[in-house]
Amino acid sequence: MQQRLPSRLDPPIAFAHRGARAHAPENTIEAFRLALRLGATGLESDVWATADGVAVLDHDGVVRRGIKRRSIGNCRRDELPSHIPTLDEFFDECGSDFDLSLDVKHPEAYGPTVDAVRRRSVDAGRTWLCDPSLDRLIERREELADLKLVHSTRLDRLTTTPEVHAAKLAETGIDVVNMHHTDWNGGLVTLFHRFGVHTFSWDLQFDHQLETAFRMGVDAVYSDHTDTMIDIMQKEVGGSERRS
Repeated sequence: MQQRLPSRLDPPIAFAHRGARAHAPENTIEAFRLALRLGATGLESDVWATADGVAVLDHDGVVRRGIKRRSIGNCRRDELPSHIPTLDEFFDECGSDFDLSLDVKHPEAYGPTVDAVRRRSVDAGRTWLCDPSLDRLIERREELADLKLVHSTRLDRLTTTPEVHAAKLAETGIDVVNMHHTDWNGGLVTLFHRFGVHTFSWDLQFDHQLETAFRMGVDAVYSDHTDTMIDIMQKEVGGSERRS
């Protein structure tokens, strides 16, 4: 059996991707609450801003009525279907005693999202804002000093070597690089850790994928199958108690 490499977060975060979406409608309060009951230590969602400046949780960012499609950004909150929760409603129903990964789907969503997190006195150090645009993250680093920033990318999208990229993340204060599980290996995890950058891995749906990720020493995993993720994490890491 491969020896487990150390992660920088101990234990790693087990993010329920869009809630427990393998067992409930994704990005709904039902899915988020179920994920917590199943043992998830983190919840993940995509966040958008409505036309009236409300942060809401949805994946596609599109509202369908019959054959018509409207962007959430062009709808007021009261025009959205009831299954799409606001970030405030999410906190009301789920609390905040977990890590929260939010994929910011449009630059205009930053303001309402950050306002909701700060207004609710949520532990900003456990709020991870993800964006595929490194330039956008760097521009916002100073104003978002209390939150964690995550560069979501793929290995083949890097314009430099992984080492140079890791150095740039460290230099600019970006906390995490988040890549698909197929992009990671133990050496790459160790490389980013050497620069003080956390490593997150997404789309882990099967036992062997999760086992491999934990043994590499990644700092967080994302899975649709919360029950499987927690079972493997407890086996590989030895528990899911809140890290210090």
